[in-house]
Amino acid sequence: MHLVMFDIDGTLVDTSAFEDDCFVQAVSGVLDIELSTDWTCFQHVSDSDIVDELLRDIESSSQRQRIFQQIRTKFIELVKGYLGEYSAPEIPGAAYFLEQLSQRDDIVLCLATGGWKPTAQLKLESAGIDYSNIALASSDDHYDRVEIMKVAEKRAGKFDFESKTYFGDGIWDKKASHALGYNFVLVGVKADHDQRILNYNDGDKARTYIGL
Repeated sequence: MHLVMFDIDGTLVDTSAFEDDCFVQAVSGVLDIELSTDWTCFQHVSDSDIVDELLRDIESSSQRQRIFQQIRTKFIELVKGYLGEYSAPEIPGAAYFLEQLSQRDDIVLCLATGGWKPTAQLKLESAGIDYSNIALASSDDHYDRVEIMKVAEKRAGKFDFESKTYFGDGIWDKKASHALGYNFVLVGVKADHDQRILNYNDGDKARTYIGL
């Protein structure tokens, strides 16, 4: 049995046209600060981690939690508003590739995203990706990407996995995969890695990286 886990943003759904802008707007609208989109400046690169780091100097825990929820709510509203007018396209071939894998009896699928669950669901639905029978873990479960992946694996079920593979698009995905001993497959060109696909139109290559 093979566990195959996917990131969402930039890995299954092309969110480059709006994701960063919505997040920056949400933060600036609540905190009135200019936020850099160089996410490598943050330790865990998840929505919860970024906001937690921005609020770390606020001593009152209740105030931190209140502002955290304001930013989260604003971000969800902005993403929902954008997707109400425009679509978030899939990374080419992603929906079909997931469908093919889901039909195999030697594959267990799950999703682990650094984004919050409501926006993750909105983006998957907009891209036409069926995740109804796929375990999902998000930044609502933990701020640490490694821990998010652990939650996703646990929700996928108890199996004796022959291999564990993670598809992601960022250097933070590669680092988290390395920390957990996952076989990592890079999607796109945002990082350097020997196992890389531009998209899922080359399904044979992607399946080879899984070990199928």
